[in-house]
Amino acid sequence: MPQSSRIFLKNRALGYVSNHVPCITRYIPLRQENIIVTCVGKAFHSYSANHLSLLTVSDQTEESISCLVAQNKRIFTATGSVIQSWKRSSVIFRTYKGHISRIHLLLPLGPYIVSVDETNILKVWTISTQEVFLDLTFDLPTFRITAIVHPHTYVNKILLGSEQGRMQLWNLKTSKLVHTFDGWNSAITVLEQSTALDVVGVGLADGRIILHNLKYDKTIVHFSQDWGPVTDLSFRTDGPPIMVSGTLVGHVVIWDLEERRVASQILDAHDGLVSSVICLSGEPIMVTSSPDNSVKMWIFDQPDKGGRLLRKREGHEAQPSQVRFYPANENHILCSGGRTMRVFNVINESMNYSMGRASYNRKATKKKVPFSENLLMPKIVEFSLSTSRAKEWDNIGATHVGIPLVTTWSYEKRRLGEHKLLPSRWTNANRTTLNVHATSVHVTNCGNFIVIGYSSGHVDRFNIQSGLHRCTYGDPVAHKGQIRGVTVDPLNQFVITGCNEGLMKFWEFVPKKGTTRATRFIKIALGEPISFFRNHEESSLIVVILDDFSFVLVDIETKKVVRTFVGHTAQITDVTFSPDARWVITASVDTTIRTWDIPTCSLIDVFKVDSPCISLSMSPSGQYLATTHVGYIGIFLWSNKTLFSHVSLKPIKESDELPLLSLPHSTGVETAIELDNDEDVEEDEMETDNDMKSAEQIESLITLSGLSTSRWANLLDIDTIKARNKPKEPVTPQAAPFFLPTIPGLELKFDLNRDPTEEERLKTISLDALSSCTTFAQLLAESVKSNDYNLILMKLKSMGPSAVYTELNSFNFDMNNCEIRIEQFLILINYMFTSNKNFELAQSYLGLLMKIHGDTISQSTSLLGKLNEIEKVQQASWDKIQKDLQYCLCVIDSLKV
Repeated sequence: MPQSSRIFLKNRALGYVSNHVPCITRYIPLRQENIIVTCVGKAFHSYSANHLSLLTVSDQTEESISCLVAQNKRIFTATGSVIQSWKRSSVIFRTYKGHISRIHLLLPLGPYIVSVDETNILKVWTISTQEVFLDLTFDLPTFRITAIVHPHTYVNKILLGSEQGRMQLWNLKTSKLVHTFDGWNSAITVLEQSTALDVVGVGLADGRIILHNLKYDKTIVHFSQDWGPVTDLSFRTDGPPIMVSGTLVGHVVIWDLEERRVASQILDAHDGLVSSVICLSGEPIMVTSSPDNSVKMWIFDQPDKGGRLLRKREGHEAQPSQVRFYPANENHILCSGGRTMRVFNVINESMNYSMGRASYNRKATKKKVPFSENLLMPKIVEFSLSTSRAKEWDNIGATHVGIPLVTTWSYEKRRLGEHKLLPSRWTNANRTTLNVHATSVHVTNCGNFIVIGYSSGHVDRFNIQSGLHRCTYGDPVAHKGQIRGVTVDPLNQFVITGCNEGLMKFWEFVPKKGTTRATRFIKIALGEPISFFRNHEESSLIVVILDDFSFVLVDIETKKVVRTFVGHTAQITDVTFSPDARWVITASVDTTIRTWDIPTCSLIDVFKVDSPCISLSMSPSGQYLATTHVGYIGIFLWSNKTLFSHVSLKPIKESDELPLLSLPHSTGVETAIELDNDEDVEEDEMETDNDMKSAEQIESLITLSGLSTSRWANLLDIDTIKARNKPKEPVTPQAAPFFLPTIPGLELKFDLNRDPTEEERLKTISLDALSSCTTFAQLLAESVKSNDYNLILMKLKSMGPSAVYTELNSFNFDMNNCEIRIEQFLILINYMFTSNKNFELAQSYLGLLMKIHGDTISQSTSLLGKLNEIEKVQQASWDKIQKDLQYCLCVIDSLKV
């Protein structure tokens, strides 16, 4: 599948955090922090628990992930009937195939991993060999497995929970049933090991929580929550006897095990069910996730033992309805989804934030009064914004499904505004029976006014600062039909309206003095019902979308249609201009995104996607195109290729085949900008795999030694490094002995003729014992004589930079054999170049030899001859590398063109 169209290249997806699959945590010793892993469909994200910054994003799998578990250095996922083992949290390392149906439970157990599929088949896999160690089949009507756990200290044993309410303890090594627990006549939803040995927490579908002792098969205590099935359980391990449970309605319950009662509750912790609750080991921190596309961290520091929100990461829970780049900050994207307005950061998603949910009473909603759901407004349909007065007052207006109220929002204050705009004609009407709703909205370029169109044909203008009504257009209505679009020219001279009857009207912005109703207008008949329109303020152009799948360009100054475009085969969902107003980009239900050139009135780019595009917007610099799609909760970014490469913009024929592009997926780009050490998240995971080890020499290619650069890169500067590391204070000389040997007697006489002791004799240095031929020099001579250089090369590769420097420098100590030693070393270097092995070591050693013995070599004819031979071999090797590099560069340049 292609990665790009003619103009747009897949970049990445924004706004994905978690789904219904429970998240997991794992501790990375090298980073000394916990990692939170969440599932986002066909991939998973790894977040740092310290800042909730995104560290890595895994590769995409063929099917959606159904299970997610971690063990030491590996993450395991189940996709369909296949299990994958992941290396470095991003690359598939091993796959385990053998199930015939979808896997819904995974459990790592030492060198094994246990899996259960929907046909009730349990398999135990050996992780290293990918072989099935044990295969068990359970009867679905009598024991359908719904939960699995490994009780601590129960070697080779697992505990299974069933839909029928019973539990079974199995020994995997002997493949025998150890014990059956009768259960509690309710389906088991979760099993969790408690902080006490032999005791497990059992969550039931009827809301009960059981603490059961496996050793004696006795229930210690049971609790009951009022919000339906238990979705997850966790126990604090930092001291206090606390258990935490998740519910189906988004609440989190904190239980005091010592007092056997509810200690606290976190109401509406999530907007959906709480899919996972995890207490971090040894910390007063809890992690929760939910299908509402959020992961949150809570800290237990409240007087009632409750949790306080510490940090969170979230995206849209519902499918986005509209997306727009913020004109004053091209890195920010405003997006409405459901009742929520959010701001997404293109560079770093950890800086995303929510502007809140639309509600009839914002203060009452924040207090979480009973039945607060009745205070929430319907979903946002459309919004308009201006940046002129953003710091003074609200600068965003939004319409909602089925109601005439228009809400205002503040980008700078990051919240819902103070005003709910509604004309006085409907003030006393019942909002549940009023059959009128706002259909379009526009905030003027000056930032002072907001113009609203309604399904009844009315058009009204309000002051956005005070929320007061200022003008009504038309007498009594602006159009007989439903208003489909409103906009205002950049100079506030005209209010332009359009309806489903195909009429556009240009109204005078300011009515006659003394009135609040404008009646004068200029009319344009387009012949087809209008769907909506968008304007480009700098060029004074309006693109009008018609119901016959075509669209026209109208010039505000001349009030005439200047271009007509035809090509879509289904309803057009959204349209945007390029920053220079040269292109119009449209999206349609026919799943195509088309780019039209305005001057030539031609189609210059088109591509199809998997799902119809709902809304699109182009960044102020033209770098990105942002799109949202049916059935997806994320925002997808596409890069504009014309900014970094030459692109041919010849018109495209309708008969040409349309490329089908898959939607972009998430990438871990924010970590490369935030922290350098986030790039290698789990160095402790990097294992040496013998199967993947490169050959020592491949088809006469130049190969490197594989040694760290610190072993050879600094050889030429070793004397500088030694001088820098030399202690500043000189070493204090050893003091003479306090007691000198004397002759016994009345007079003090020194014993000068005393024979030295055995210890003193051993300390005496014999010059005859010294030899200038070191072990390295002897090995070098033997290697040259036998023409076998393996031992000397192994010796060199095992030596550090200082040792290599010392050995080469020691050639000067033996004046008679100095040239012989240098010649032998040059023969070794020549062999290294000829064999094409250890190429970088040969270069470094040759440079060090020339630096130390350059004068000696320049005065010897034989050494110069050896050096000339090395030069020829070295040049031949480099010519081959240079030729291949130039070839690759030429191929890349030709592909760019």
